Amino acid sequence: MRLGRKGTAVAIALLLGAALAAAGCGLGPGRGLGDASLTVTRDFGARPVAGPVSDGVSEADTVMRVLERNADIETRYGGGFVQSIEGLEADEEAGGGPSDWFFYVNGVESEVGAADYPLHGGEAIWWDYHRWSAAMRVPAVVGSWPQPFTGGYDGERHPVSVLCMGGGAACGVVRGRLRAAGVAPASGSPDGAIRILVGPWARLRSDSAAAQIDHGPQASGVFAGLEGERGCEVEGLDEGGRAARGFGPGAGLLAATRRYEAPPTWVVTGCDARGVEAAAGLLDAGDLRDHFAVAVEAGGGAPVPLPLPDGG
Repeated sequence: MRLGRKGTAVAIALLLGAALAAAGCGLGPGRGLGDASLTVTRDFGARPVAGPVSDGVSEADTVMRVLERNADIETRYGGGFVQSIEGLEADEEAGGGPSDWFFYVNGVESEVGAADYPLHGGEAIWWDYHRWSAAMRVPAVVGSWPQPFTGGYDGERHPVSVLCMGGGAACGVVRGRLRAAGVAPASGSPDGAIRILVGPWARLRSDSAAAQIDHGPQASGVFAGLEGERGCEVEGLDEGGRAARGFGPGAGLLAATRRYEAPPTWVVTGCDARGVEAAAGLLDAGDLRDHFAVAVEAGGGAPVPLPLPDGG
């Protein structure tokens, strides 16, 4: 059978399509990987901007693509970085200090741009617009619990280690909350583990990652301290990094930080056993959702950083 020019072109197209299908060479979005969640807030999680939503992701998806599908955004630098979300723009001349958009995947601040961050399914993506004059980086946050313990970070799962450093009963609470989330804590502290340190601050501050908290938010990304005029006292800082509120006896702190390229380190601490136990009791989504860190005393917890006076 002889084919005309048009018939030949059609036949070639059909054969090419069949070959591509047989080879698994997809020209579309690729294989589905499950869902990822997206949350968009401002002022260190204090106010919602968009979401939360759950979005199905594929092999071709990045953090930027998920954001584009679920929010009105503008980008800069050739589409690699976000300039605005829902009309809220990065501002280097803001009255309270320069503000910008930052994103976290499974509670860990990304070291690459959103357009270059591939997804694997199951991630918790969190964008937050905040001032960065007091801390250019906040390397890890607690507000995506039970991540990163259930899914790891940067596309890799990690063992989880609970280091009991004088934490007493609080150590059992932490292990119990992890198991309830489907995480089996490793014995000891294996290489590459995401660590949770549990104990009074006098013990934890000897750890090199935890000790960054003593040097303020610029070093640790944690807007709280555990030192006052009368000895150990949990002190909440405002968005400018200034002391804003002292928490009373029995207060605790639950926060996360990261040293260099090491996995995140969470601290469950306080000045005494009561404070450590109070901090351990915060390990659930209801108490931690969309919070960078939380200080707690009798009567409840308070997310830190604390807002600037009069919204300034």
